Amino acid sequence: MNIDFKKEIAALHDETIALRRDIHQHPELGFQEVRTSALVEEKLKAFGLETKRIAGTGIVGVLKGGKPGKTVMLRCELDALPITEDNGLPFCSVNPGVMHACGHDCHATVSLQIAKILAAHRDELPGTVVFMFQPDEEGAGAMPMIEGGALEDPRPDAILGLHVWSQYPFGKVALAPGPTNASSYYFKLTIHGRDTSGYEPEKGVSPIICAAHVLQAIDSMQAFEYNTVNEPTLITVGMIHAGNYMINIPDSCEIQGSIRCLFDGEKEVHARFKELVETVCKAMRCTVDVEIVCGNTMLTNDEGLYEMGKKVVEETLGADAVLTKGVRGMGGDDLAEFFNEGIPGLYYMIGMGNPEKGTTAQHHNKDFMVDEDILDVAIELQMKMALRYLEENC
Repeated sequence: MNIDFKKEIAALHDETIALRRDIHQHPELGFQEVRTSALVEEKLKAFGLETKRIAGTGIVGVLKGGKPGKTVMLRCELDALPITEDNGLPFCSVNPGVMHACGHDCHATVSLQIAKILAAHRDELPGTVVFMFQPDEEGAGAMPMIEGGALEDPRPDAILGLHVWSQYPFGKVALAPGPTNASSYYFKLTIHGRDTSGYEPEKGVSPIICAAHVLQAIDSMQAFEYNTVNEPTLITVGMIHAGNYMINIPDSCEIQGSIRCLFDGEKEVHARFKELVETVCKAMRCTVDVEIVCGNTMLTNDEGLYEMGKKVVEETLGADAVLTKGVRGMGGDDLAEFFNEGIPGLYYMIGMGNPEKGTTAQHHNKDFMVDEDILDVAIELQMKMALRYLEENC
């Protein structure tokens, strides 16, 4: 295709920044992205794309090229996080307690600008590009999109997803073949003891003491039962609650957390976790309800798409921009659910960490900041990868 990528992207630079700031200033939580999805839908229609709504606030836009070919899907997210933003930026969140603290505002902006550029070249486009704007990625909104038909009419032959990432230096791109992001399942344990007053503990059964033994057992399980190289497993407790009065022993204690696996053995890990918790609670004269729900399954990159993406990065940013070692992580992304539908996919991260601009804070943090210069880089990479796939498979 006859596209001067840098020239066309540069011509939209100011518009790109303004669009990202508009989305950033009006963050919305999962499945509440009413304003954001309306904005996306309006723009896609203005570009001449066919659109459909799925799962309430999900939007899919279809750009049919003037030449026959395959179909590639570009997925991005719409939702923000329940975090208060207080950084003095002129485009700081106007919605109290809600903040784009992960970069989804950037991803939505990137997809919209790619749609605008490619729509102007649709006659030259060999195939179809589908733009999926997914709600509630933080809460695992992929399945409602799949159940609502996001992968149908047309069904994509490949899926590409990107993420701006503050923990990698600006302009470095992390990608790897095979398992890349861990599965993430969320557990809730409700330990039942027997309440009593604090001065007669022998007349009750403390679920708090039991919980202490459960926590120790969980730590031992992940430290000594799995090979850290071949069976990476991470069990994290993020919430404990029990009681409502300091001199009483309560009748129950609740523990919540996550189980993450970066190998194909999560079912066995979950079964062992349940067995261990139930055994410890029985030994402490308690009973326990164990709930384990899926956040996302393990994300596995297609090897062919990895090779294609790596070449695009090398050609665009130079060979030294590619990071392939140490980039697999225990963080999850429900983009994996789309890959699990039998569609090859590629997920990669574009570094935007810049100490001078203060853009190195972790994601999901109130201090999270974006180096907006990364937007043009992301647009170019994602668009080139989509076109490379279509051109090589036409």
